[in-house]
Amino acid sequence: MNKRLAVAFTGPSNSGKTTLILKVARKLINEYSKKVAIIKHDPKDKARFDVAGKDSYKFSDTGAEVIVTSPNRTTYFSQKNKDLDEMIRLFDKFDILLVEGLKNLPLPRISVFRNSIDSDYFPYMNALAIDESIDIKNYDMPNGVDVLNLNSADNVISWILKNAKEV
Repeated sequence: MNKRLAVAFTGPSNSGKTTLILKVARKLINEYSKKVAIIKHDPKDKARFDVAGKDSYKFSDTGAEVIVTSPNRTTYFSQKNKDLDEMIRLFDKFDILLVEGLKNLPLPRISVFRNSIDSDYFPYMNALAIDESIDIKNYDMPNGVDVLNLNSADNVISWILKNAKEV
């Protein structure tokens, strides 16, 4: 069995986390032939998948655990928060798991920033992905944090392949 790797991305709203994850995922799939799984944390419960009036909403609204399956996809709606191990079990096979958010998970973490860095993230970060809008010399960076180019998916992928956690 191939080893499965997991890494998390964190950062404030509009820092570019989702864009970076999309670029990294596409490249891992298309150029590295990896199977990629993604978990996105939605702390404010803003994501909308199930629309009122539709069957998936009516089923989900009962409080039941619901799987909606079609020829092209399977969608799982759960009424319960799942821990990382439970979420990993929901995925069939993957090589690399990319997690957006969930800074309490014990995963190597890339913090994504543009324009300024919030030092509140320092305790959680193993790497920092920034662009030219940030001058690193203006910050008292913690030791051992790798600085990555936010605009280089290859730079981020090479860090992931070296530093991600086996899950």
